[in-house]
Amino acid sequence: MTHIEFFLLLGGVGLFLQGMTIMSSGLQNAAGENLQGILEGATKSKIRAVLVGILITICIQSSSATDVMVIGFVNSGFMTLYQAIGVIMGANIGTTITAQITAFSLGDYAPLILFIGAVLSIFMKKQFIKSVGQVIMGFGMLFQGITLMKQAIAPLAQMPEFAALLTSLTNPFLLVLFGIAFTALLQSSSSSIVIFQSFAAIGLLPYRSVVYLAIGAAVGSVTPNLLASLTTNRDGKRSALLNLCFNLFRAALLMTLIFVVPQILDFIQSLSPSDVARQVANTHTLFAIIAVVVILPFSDLIVKLTYKILPQLEEEIMAKEDKKLLYMEAAETVPPVLALKQSKAELVRLGEISLSNLERAVQYFFNPEADKEGEVVNKIEKTIDWLDAHIVDKLVQIGTRTDIVMTEHQADQIHRFTLISADIERIGDYAQNIVEYADTLRNSKVELSDQGRHDLMMLADFVVQEVTLCLEVFKTNDFEGLKQANEAEDAVDAQKLKLLDDHVKRMMKNECNPLAGIVVTDMANDLEKCADHALQVAYALSAYHDEDEFYRSQR
Repeated sequence: MTHIEFFLLLGGVGLFLQGMTIMSSGLQNAAGENLQGILEGATKSKIRAVLVGILITICIQSSSATDVMVIGFVNSGFMTLYQAIGVIMGANIGTTITAQITAFSLGDYAPLILFIGAVLSIFMKKQFIKSVGQVIMGFGMLFQGITLMKQAIAPLAQMPEFAALLTSLTNPFLLVLFGIAFTALLQSSSSSIVIFQSFAAIGLLPYRSVVYLAIGAAVGSVTPNLLASLTTNRDGKRSALLNLCFNLFRAALLMTLIFVVPQILDFIQSLSPSDVARQVANTHTLFAIIAVVVILPFSDLIVKLTYKILPQLEEEIMAKEDKKLLYMEAAETVPPVLALKQSKAELVRLGEISLSNLERAVQYFFNPEADKEGEVVNKIEKTIDWLDAHIVDKLVQIGTRTDIVMTEHQADQIHRFTLISADIERIGDYAQNIVEYADTLRNSKVELSDQGRHDLMMLADFVVQEVTLCLEVFKTNDFEGLKQANEAEDAVDAQKLKLLDDHVKRMMKNECNPLAGIVVTDMANDLEKCADHALQVAYALSAYHDEDEFYRSQR
């Protein structure tokens, strides 16, 4: 192969990859948020999840993109691993459609397809039509890239050395390993399958060798997902590990199938005896379907295996146990008096979780050794958001019941409980902000001044004390404690004013880093807001105290 032919091969691969990217982007733009909505709904059954995985991957022509979306949903808590594995399996089937498409010989029409796509994407004004043009242009680039690759590798068939190298790869396990490595290098199983198809089409590789290469390509395709999971939480990492485990089991299953029933390859070849590219595409698709049909019933075991490989931490287990209603599960079916007691118990629990998360965030900010606490805070914040949403939903159900007569005071309590839930949830939000401030300082390697650190730590201590007092007032109905809560609020306000005054003086003397100065100001404001929300929680039911209505309404 001359250097010109080598450049032609690189250009063909690049054009193919760019075509896939453009086509995928165009399809996603044309579909808008529908694909994400479909993916969110793929949680009701395993079969439905598989079908959704197939559909989305066919639409965006990228199993990696589908898998990355799944990792994102698992990472954010919208999808569990037990729900994700079905979509991942479906994506493995959907991605085989690319090989089916590229098995057609459309290279002669690629320039025309490119022209049509360019006209639509450049000159049309409607965004949907521009997106469709983008899809068509990506489609044309895909086939033009295949044409260039075929032209580049055609001379290789005349080179005895290269032909000998490929023909020497007769060991099935070596072929699978080569397929894994080659696909990991290209970061695209679709691209590697197309190249293997081209090798087979010009006679460089026999069909049966390409079969093993394709099996390896499926395993190598998980590389982008493993890379994407590096920045996710442990559940995100488990979803990428889940994909790897499935594809390893898939490879083992298919290798065993070929050894036990070698006639299956003869059958696939007989479907299109004169078209080796179609034979490769059909094998790729049929093997993917067989693997999913066989492995799907055991998918829960694969999920459990990922938990064995990457065990759950204590805080993960705690977060999952917290992410459920303990007292309000049937609150909309019991008498109002009992429903209100259950609601209050759930709000007290939510307050305790938020307070604990605030304390954990403060520890993460001031203690560099507490490097794992930040991730825990972010995970528990999702639990707090979940509880807030479900508590409010239950309160709405209680308040809109038509089968009971609710007193004015009871209806007012429901309204106040809704506001209390929002106040407590906001404390959780500010705890997450504190983690972000800590990360900002650590990533930029900026440290607070000693005095600034001392003043901020004292403010944080005052705030935690006030939040604790206010939640205790709400929990016990001991409204005599409001006086102490007000004193704590005054201490917070005074400390914040002192902190900001001293901070401005240090800034004027250039004794404080500007970035650290921003963090100090923002964190001081957030801490004070935590105290304000806590005080609102303490006062929320105090109106009942003066007239003793609160106690009578609970009897």
